[in-house]
Formats: sequence, C-alpha cells, structure tokens
Amino acid sequence: MNQAVVTKQWPVTDGVRKAMAVTLRGAEELIPRDEWEQKLAKSEATGVPLRIKLGLDPTAPDIHVGHTVVLNKMRQLQDLGHQVIFLIGDFTSMIGDPSGRNTTRPPLTAEQIKLNAETYRAQADKILDPSRTELRYNSEWSDRLSSRDMIQLTAKYTVARMMERNDFHERFKAGTPISIHEFLYPLMQGYDSVALKSDLELGGTDQKFNLLMGRHLQAEYGQEPQCILTMPLLEGLDGIDKMSKSKNNYIGITEDANTMFAKVMSISDTLMWRWYTLLSFRSEDEIAALKREIDGGRNPRDAKVALAKEITARFHSPAAADGAEQDFVNRSKGGVPDEIPKVALSGAPLGIAQVLKQANLAPSTSEANRLIDGGGVRVDSAVVSDKGLKLAAGTYVVQVGKRKFARVTLR
Repeated sequence: MNQAVVTKQWPVTDGVRKAMAVTLRGAEELIPRDEWEQKLAKSEATGVPLRIKLGLDPTAPDIHVGHTVVLNKMRQLQDLGHQVIFLIGDFTSMIGDPSGRNTTRPPLTAEQIKLNAETYRAQADKILDPSRTELRYNSEWSDRLSSRDMIQLTAKYTVARMMERNDFHERFKAGTPISIHEFLYPLMQGYDSVALKSDLELGGTDQKFNLLMGRHLQAEYGQEPQCILTMPLLEGLDGIDKMSKSKNNYIGITEDANTMFAKVMSISDTLMWRWYTLLSFRSEDEIAALKREIDGGRNPRDAKVALAKEITARFHSPAAADGAEQDFVNRSKGGVPDEIPKVALSGAPLGIAQVLKQANLAPSTSEANRLIDGGGVRVDSAVVSDKGLKLAAGTYVVQVGKRKFARVTLR
C-alpha cells in the first residue's frame, strides 16, 4: 500500500484545541484522533481550509430530525471556516447500500433518485449555509469510469476483507444470497473520497465500514488518507428505538411548526439532554449552565421549551416558533387552536365514529371507537363516552388527543 503520511508536526494551539472540542461534541468515534488534530493544526498554520464530506443516498423523499445529527456537525465545522461538501449519491443509489441489511436492497429508478435528490438539497439548505457548501453528485465521476477503471478499482480490496463486514458475514453464514454488485457499493463510496480529496468524512455509526473504505482507497491512490467521524443514531420520541418513520417516533423537518414543537415537548426530560447535545447549536458551556439551573430547581419544562423553539425556528422561523409555543399552551389548557382544518360532511345525523373517520381524525371506525373508549375524543370540549352518539346537523369542534382538531360542519 502506498500510504501518504503527514510527517511535519504542526503546533497545537488553543484554536486547534477548540476545533477538536467542536469535532468531538456528541461524536461516537474519531479515527484517528491524532491525525485529525494535525490536519486542523496544518489548516490553521497554512490558512487552507479542510475538505469535509458527507454523502447521502437519496433513498427517501424527505429527511427527519435524526438525519440532521450529521448535518449539524457539518454546520459546526463549516462555521469554523472549513469547506463542507454535501454529496448526493445519485450513482450509488442505483446500487443500493447493503449496510445493516439482511437482504439485497432494491435499487431505485433514475426518476426516483432525481426527485429525492432535489428534496434532499432543499432540506439540507435549512441547516448548511448554501453559499459556503460545495454540492456534488457522485455520478460526475462514477459515470465516467470505464470497465478497465472498475477492474483496477476492485483490485484494490480483497474478498476476505469484504467478508469481514458484519452484514455480509451474517448473510453468508445464513445462506442468504449476496449479489456481486453489493460488493461494489463500499468501493464506489470509498472512491468518492478519492475523487473529492476529502480530509474528513462523516457518517452514522452504521457507515463505519464504508467510511474506512474511503480512507483505504485514498492511500491506495497515493493521497493523504481522510479521517473518519461517526455520529450516533438519534433516539426517537420514545427514547428507545432510533428515530425512524417505520417506528413512528420521528419529527420530519417539513412538518408544520405546531406539530414539530409539540413533538419535541413530548420527549422525556432525560432524552432532552441527549437531544441538546446532538441537535442544539448552543455551546456545551451554555447547555451545562442550563442543566445546572434545572438541577438547582428550575422547571425542566423551561429547558424543553427552549429546545423546542430552537428546533422549530431552524426549520420555520422565530415567529413560527413563538406561535407554536402559544398553540401548545392553548392546547394544554384545553383551548382550541386559532387555525384548525374545516371539514364539511353530509348524512346528519351521523355516528361519532363515522365523523372521526371522515374528518381524518381516525384511520377507521374501529380505531375511532378505541379512542372513544380511552377518553381521547371531545366534541365542543366535552369528552365523548358514548360510542353510539350521533351528531345532528350543525358545526362542531371535534378533538382527538391533544393535537388533532377539526371544525366539522354536518349537513
């Protein structure tokens, strides 16, 4: 292996130590730490910003707050003056990332990738400074690789090393098919680092193998190897499982301000501090001071409100965050929000379960009846306990739980 090594020792100043603290905040692992410290020191001494890469495959049309953990770290490093590269994996999406999979991931169509990529870019701009972000697509260089180039690339890694990867190893032991094209995924992701000459690559803990591949291939191609920074997977609203749409414990960054604020307020007081570390742009000193105030007797709700407003303002506006706070207060007091959906229904008198279903307040009449049994349904602020209730013609404010409302006009 032809690995380039930084031999000159650059002075570690207070500025470098501060940058190291920013790098390590909330991080899972930095590989190797001493090399990154020297990269930071060299950058400070020479005035040349480091190239920091984050690659995301546009496999879904939107991003939730859990995805923003690595984007937040990118923004922190961007604010230190470094060049961040937001890489959209339009080429690698056609292969399908096997990370954490026990089956072959179905590849996306070119049209799906294009639509999702446009959405990813718009959503990433809510966190990164677009004017200082290098936006790239890995099809730029991957589409140009010839058959000869691909053979030369695959020659730089062994099957034995590839099979050390947990998901491949487990699938092989279980007799689950592994397609040859899946071996190409980590190689192509690693080649992205060669093409971009990155100094640091970020990713979730589940991406460690792929990130290390980039470091390996850079050395094989005679470049100074990148360092690796893995970020933890954010726990969702339940505080147990990682944030996921399939678990319904997520906050989508395109959700309306009121819903976003209320969802943050629903997390536990313990989980709140983990979210502060991974999602807030407050300094660690500010967070520590706030925690001391809570430990000293201040209401934890105050800290949660501050976090909810910060996250809501980031994806909407400060004014929207203020409005969401007021909406949350009104709801907690049993009040009705100023703006609720208006629904016109026919068929009066109509059973309450049908009203809930047709007003999109419950997915089915059976679920509507379950909500009534649980005391979660109100009509004009009065709790409904009779599943046989029928509403005559008129206009009603119908509420399910704390957050779902509709002004129903029944004819």
